[in-house]
Amino acid sequence: MKRNKKDRQALLKDTILATPFITDEELAEKFQVSIQTIRLDRLELSIPELRERIKHVAEASLEDEVRSLPLEEVIGDIIDLELDHSAISILEIKKEHVFSRNQIARGHHLFAQANSLAVAVIDDQLALTAKANIVFASQVKESERVVAKAKVKSVDREKGRTIVEVKSYVGNELVFSGEFEMYRS
Repeated sequence: MKRNKKDRQALLKDTILATPFITDEELAEKFQVSIQTIRLDRLELSIPELRERIKHVAEASLEDEVRSLPLEEVIGDIIDLELDHSAISILEIKKEHVFSRNQIARGHHLFAQANSLAVAVIDDQLALTAKANIVFASQVKESERVVAKAKVKSVDREKGRTIVEVKSYVGNELVFSGEFEMYRS
């Protein structure tokens, strides 16, 4: 159903507020307009592009700071972090992440996103991966967005070990899961 510009822009604003990580392509499909129309609407409404929205949400929600490694060494953008509890990161799969012949993401990028998130969620100066059980559940293609969610399952401070579960999704589809046994000092 076609909407007039005013109604579309009001709905666009509400949609982006509710789901700040929605892409212009997804918005264009949802509102049945061109990507250029969405971009023009966003400009008129002073709504930044996806990358800026991700950065803004990340800065606003990172009250806890990553202690176990420099933030720039985390693969993907951390958008939520509660030390020793949970964390979320987003990785945009680009040309440099995929095999050239089939545009499928190389597994080590998905692993690196999950592993660095498992390190980042640890509330300690030192966190190293001692062991990992991983499953690649589905292939990921170029231009897809991988959302990794880490959850601390147990903390054993006497043994210096923490178990972190990480599940990665493209949309609602599970593409990677792993259980990481982390050494902490």
